[in-house]
Amino acid sequence: MQMAQNPLILTLRLDDNSQAFFDALRERHFPPDRNFLKAHLTLFHKLPDQPDTLEYFRNLQYDAFEMKVIGLQHLGAGVAFSIESMELQRLKKEASLYFWPVLSPQDRQAFKPHITIQNKVTPEASKALLTELNAHFKPFTVNGIGLDLWEYLGGPWRHNFGYNFIK
Repeated sequence: MQMAQNPLILTLRLDDNSQAFFDALRERHFPPDRNFLKAHLTLFHKLPDQPDTLEYFRNLQYDAFEMKVIGLQHLGAGVAFSIESMELQRLKKEASLYFWPVLSPQDRQAFKPHITIQNKVTPEASKALLTELNAHFKPFTVNGIGLDLWEYLGGPWRHNFGYNFIK
């Protein structure tokens, strides 16, 4: 597998209610001039745009699964919700083994799933939002219902392929 000029990004597809919840927070707290995307949980930042990448995900057999949103994390210049799920970790590990020869150093790091709702702000602004959200936070569940492959376009992303898990 060779890396094409525009790599593919793999994200987990969330159930509609969860997606709407995180999108609303991202819309409210992400700088508008840098908010090109909907809220997302990234599994890989740089996969090759090759036929075998699509083939791997087309042949994937996975059931939809629940994940726990366990807390908030400070990103320095932003805030994210931390996600915990054995199924998600297993999915990431299996795909990592297949794509290992072409994974970037970032994608080889330990997987700490999260959904970013704020980024590219001052540390003061991100700490204020973290404090605000932590004041009312209670753990909750969301559902992983599929995968999406996106072509990275230097800022915005273009949807390349979507896969729904088995219900």
